[in-house]
Amino acid sequence: MRTAMHRAFASLLAATALTCVAPVPALASAATAQQTAEGLPPLYAEELERAKNFVDTMIEAGINVPVPRDPGGGYTHEQHKRNFQAIHLGGDLYRITKDPRYAAFVRDMLLEYAELYPTLKGDHPAASNQYSGRLFWQVLNDAMWLVHAVQGYAEIRDTLSDADRERIDNDVFRRASDFLSKDQVRTFDRIHNHATWATAGVGMTGYLLGDRDMVDRALLGSDKSGKAGFLRQMDLLFSPDGYYTEGPYYQRFALLPFMVFGQAIADNDPAQQIFERRDGILLKALRATIQLTYAGYFFPFNDAMKDKSLRTAELYDGVAIAYGQTRDPALLSIAQWQGRTVLGEDGLMLARDLEAGKAQPFPFRSMLFSDGPDGDLGAVAVLRAGEGAKQTALVAKNSSQGMGHGHFDKLSWQFYDNGNEIVRDYGAARFLNIEAKQGGRYLPENESWAKQTIAHNTLVVDEVSHFGGDARLADTIAPKQLYFSDADGLQVSSAEVTGAYPDVAFNRTLVLTGMPGGGGRLVIDLLRADAQGTHVYDLPLHYNGHIMEADFAIERNLATRPVLGGDHGYQHLWVDGTATPDAGDAALTWLIDGRFYSYRFVTDGTTQVVLGESGANDPEFNLRREPMVMLRARADGGRSFLSVLESHGQYDGAAERTVASRSQIASLRHVVADGNDIAVITPVGGAPFAIAISHNPDPARRHQAKLDGQTIRWTGFAARIALTPKEQRK
Repeated sequence: MRTAMHRAFASLLAATALTCVAPVPALASAATAQQTAEGLPPLYAEELERAKNFVDTMIEAGINVPVPRDPGGGYTHEQHKRNFQAIHLGGDLYRITKDPRYAAFVRDMLLEYAELYPTLKGDHPAASNQYSGRLFWQVLNDAMWLVHAVQGYAEIRDTLSDADRERIDNDVFRRASDFLSKDQVRTFDRIHNHATWATAGVGMTGYLLGDRDMVDRALLGSDKSGKAGFLRQMDLLFSPDGYYTEGPYYQRFALLPFMVFGQAIADNDPAQQIFERRDGILLKALRATIQLTYAGYFFPFNDAMKDKSLRTAELYDGVAIAYGQTRDPALLSIAQWQGRTVLGEDGLMLARDLEAGKAQPFPFRSMLFSDGPDGDLGAVAVLRAGEGAKQTALVAKNSSQGMGHGHFDKLSWQFYDNGNEIVRDYGAARFLNIEAKQGGRYLPENESWAKQTIAHNTLVVDEVSHFGGDARLADTIAPKQLYFSDADGLQVSSAEVTGAYPDVAFNRTLVLTGMPGGGGRLVIDLLRADAQGTHVYDLPLHYNGHIMEADFAIERNLATRPVLGGDHGYQHLWVDGTATPDAGDAALTWLIDGRFYSYRFVTDGTTQVVLGESGANDPEFNLRREPMVMLRARADGGRSFLSVLESHGQYDGAAERTVASRSQIASLRHVVADGNDIAVITPVGGAPFAIAISHNPDPARRHQAKLDGQTIRWTGFAARIALTPKEQRK
């Protein structure tokens, strides 16, 4: 089955030869005869009504194609964005309703662009770098304009006079395509999401105009060598598991051109077998994108905006196209959560099957997503427990740098529980499309704070970010995923990185388990650094919630608010208090949304605790104020940190009811025995147990160690072992 936006190209012969293909009239959809939403499934009818309201409003306002001048969020930027949306939807509405008003509107709009486009020379007035657009401040937005506009144009092109068709073909779409694929070769031939949009727009235009040269430039790169282009991007930007190297936020963004152009290729060049390429990588990528969410929102690592969810235009298309390809009923439940679809055959089929009750729950589960085209550039481990929107999820980010949008956060982690982000990643310092915030661009604090290692939940050595903050160096080194297990009751991720610092290597093992007797979730975090020389080791934890108590004395900064450091993000952290707990263990407890969380860590009597908050040295108020707790240790050689994050209790403000507000762990110890690391956890009023970590991935390898006078035995990388209390031993 073909989607609405690709039936725009169903007029073309499915040829694979290098000769041009002549267009024939587009096929009508199953909904063509419908003049209203009557008889259509609710989801599709709502989408149709939404499109009509938007386009009718645009028609009533009159054609407005301003001379470009503004950055993102500015008047001309937003008007050209509305215009390409209206061209796209106006074409859809004409195909569905056959109302000539819509065809006339799209024609008249594009004729105005035919007047404007030939006058645009040189850089955009608001350009900020060499990747300047014509209609927009950056070339990416021009590519987005083309991807959307060509779809709407395809639906009404056959209604035009020869003169109008020739003028729009040549003065709008050929000029826009040449600008992207010839004038902006640096963008067009990149292995990057900007190039995905550019190649998709040029390729779809080539199919519509019957221009095989244009199509081949899009598929194979500007020189048609295959070293760049859409197909090469498919091969290099995704891992074998469908993980996109820039992270889930940009994976969501790139999926629209990947899926939409993929469907156009399937319609016009079926011999490409585009949806079968690399073991079905596009469909894997769509499912991976969904898996990389919690409660519908994307895991916000790298340059991510935290308000982005599955309710996004790029994935309305992606889910519909994937459903058309697979008929996977789990995708229907995603569409149901989105509450949206697209005005095409796949969208109509999806809406009908959803109305018929065919949806099944999407199988969110623990998964390991390898990174890199060969799957050897680290990984992202997702460990889940429980069901539904309030399940628990632990995310270990052991992936590669992620190109220019990557952060210096090797072996960082995030934790979600009860519908909330508990251990959090800052994401990007940016207010997208808000003109007051530097035109919606990335803010200076994205470089000075959000990308820096201290802004993440991972090890910082000597107050310097990983790789010294050098993205080019970071791109050459990736972590190594050592072990992953999604076994019930004891899920484990372990990874290492060498090269983040010249003389320090470190590894991190994260374990997701639970308290005995069905209590709260536990995350055991073991980080080990091996090094030469003397270093200061900082281990921050950025948490979400309000501090309830600490079981150690804190020296608070009440009269003044000092700053933690001078560079690498430290200049953006206020210090609210410090402490040096006694040797043993210590805990900090906070509350969020009716649940308590305790962060318990092993101390040696010299480990310093820093309580801080982001927002220092921020004259334009660009940063969110978010709390953190940091462990600081100075050591000759390496250093280990062992901590446990525990969820517990309940608070109901309406009922004035509080249960188990204090940590349910009486003590935490770290024992090293025969090369094994053992976390000994003693619950309040319960028998102790151990999490034993051998660091040996061989699942059949047997291990044993002496612990407090008893011998414990286990098999494989890690195990949970019940211990006999000392008073019960014979």
